[in-house]
Amino acid sequence: MLDWIGWLATALFVSSYFCRQQVTLRRVQGLAALLWMVYGVVIHALPVVVANVIVAGVAVWSSFGRGLRVATATDPTSRPGEVARESCDDAKSG
Repeated sequence: MLDWIGWLATALFVSSYFCRQQVTLRRVQGLAALLWMVYGVVIHALPVVVANVIVAGVAVWSSFGRGLRVATATDPTSRPGEVARESCDDAKSG
């Protein structure tokens, strides 16, 4: 009856792979994990709840908590070794 929560979580998680920005991808995956957590509560499945609380926490933390990134040789806009701050525009354009 409430399977739609699980299906919505699945659709949201799959759609996250179409996000262009990593920050957006992680936030969408975090939201999908929260929906999976709700679904786990509804069906009384503690492993589903615990696993998705962890996944949602890591996804949200990594989308907000990693403001600094180290430039790599594959990043044409910066030199290797320099530290660049991700701008808010990166997150909004995804």
